[in-house]
Amino acid sequence: MLALGLWGLDRGTMWRDEGATFQVARRSVPQIIRLLGRVDAVHGLYYLLMHPVLAVRPDEVTLRLPSVLGAAATAALVGALGSRLARPRVGLWAGLLYAGTPFVSHYAQEGRSYALVAAGAALATWLLVRAVEQGSVRGWVAYGAVLAVTSLLHEFAVLLVAAHGVTLLWSRVRWPVWRGWGCAVAAAGVVLAPLVVLSRGQSEQVSWLRRPGAAEAEALVRAFAGPGRPVLAVTLLLAAVAVPAPLPRRGPLGLSAVALPLVVVGPVLLFAVSQRQPLFLDRYLLFCVAGLPLLVAAGAERLLGWLPWRRTVVVAGVLAIGAAFAVQLPGQRSERLPSGRGDQPALVAAQVGRLARPGDAVLFLPHYERRVALFYPHDFRGLRDLTLAASPAASGTLYGRDTGTGELLSRLGRLTPGDRLWVVWDTTTVGGRWFRAQRADFAKWRALNGRCREEASVFVPGGAVSRYRCGQGTVTSPPPPSPR
Repeated sequence: MLALGLWGLDRGTMWRDEGATFQVARRSVPQIIRLLGRVDAVHGLYYLLMHPVLAVRPDEVTLRLPSVLGAAATAALVGALGSRLARPRVGLWAGLLYAGTPFVSHYAQEGRSYALVAAGAALATWLLVRAVEQGSVRGWVAYGAVLAVTSLLHEFAVLLVAAHGVTLLWSRVRWPVWRGWGCAVAAAGVVLAPLVVLSRGQSEQVSWLRRPGAAEAEALVRAFAGPGRPVLAVTLLLAAVAVPAPLPRRGPLGLSAVALPLVVVGPVLLFAVSQRQPLFLDRYLLFCVAGLPLLVAAGAERLLGWLPWRRTVVVAGVLAIGAAFAVQLPGQRSERLPSGRGDQPALVAAQVGRLARPGDAVLFLPHYERRVALFYPHDFRGLRDLTLAASPAASGTLYGRDTGTGELLSRLGRLTPGDRLWVVWDTTTVGGRWFRAQRADFAKWRALNGRCREEASVFVPGGAVSRYRCGQGTVTSPPPPSPR
């Protein structure tokens, strides 16, 4: 997993969410805390953890390296769970299967919290198994602490509690186990409660999500089990074998009793809740993936375990996993291309750096496109931001506070025919219904086109840079192009 994570780690551009991590984590701790009171509280602990990391070296490789290490740790923990609950070769197969999943590789190379959340969930599951086996107070304290930290990294990890509860019900554990588990969960809940209250007040950040249906459910299955039909079919078949014919228990908890709730309960609960309050997104459920390779490895063990040639069986399993990886290799390669995440703000910034000169003015549409300048400030050095009223750090916001339309008109009016204005705009939103509903940004666009004339544009994936000439009197410009 570590080798896969390091393969092509520097894609040459950050995408939108990674850039948020990059620019927020580089603020001072008081500035980060101020921001969290307004937005992104759900990522607060992650930003604080990334603050010292990016202080060492602020670049894209350093930004993604903690996720690579988190994914590698998760693969190791999946292997450890398989070995503890079944036998070493089951653990080997499960760990390799997890590492080779394209969905896992995607978030192993992204500067966000999801790979670390998956590592925390796998560790909490391993600690649950150990605590049930040993029944010590220290074991439950460790479990509760890891559960709390994991949920603070992303509060949807609390769905892990439901999965573990189903595991204990399935295994018919005794009262002392329930008592220890309940105390650990209650303590984690107390720690998590302030974040839940704070994040509920910031729910507009996920207002863009829609109620999931069959298409979203199928996409999640393919993400977990493999996008290609052959791999998907074999994966689901082996998992189906493991459920009705579980491997013999090696302790109080069986492998199927741990793995099946882990992969099923969280997605089902989030899907059901999202029918009323849409919150369903595949990356929020990355921590559930670990249950599937455990089931697949258990199914393979059930089918092949009767064979007498143990080493041959182990090698055959590894070769089969290698074949599955080879089938999905094109998808793995595409993940490592600069276009693997859609938008490429580095290309937009590079165009500004190539075309603009010190003293030119710049304007961002919508306002969040200022992110390009925040991610790659060297390309915007010497340019005047026409709409910035307060910087992101000073205003406690992600992208800064803009001036009103009246002030923008005044600033545009002070531009002379010799001044150049560069407009950095998002081609996926400008011109669409959503953009027209954003009153401040739409008013900004109207003010721009009432005072200035577009002369040329350069388009790159997800964005564009347009040169405007102002100070020539009122002009009428056509409406912005439809989103590409």
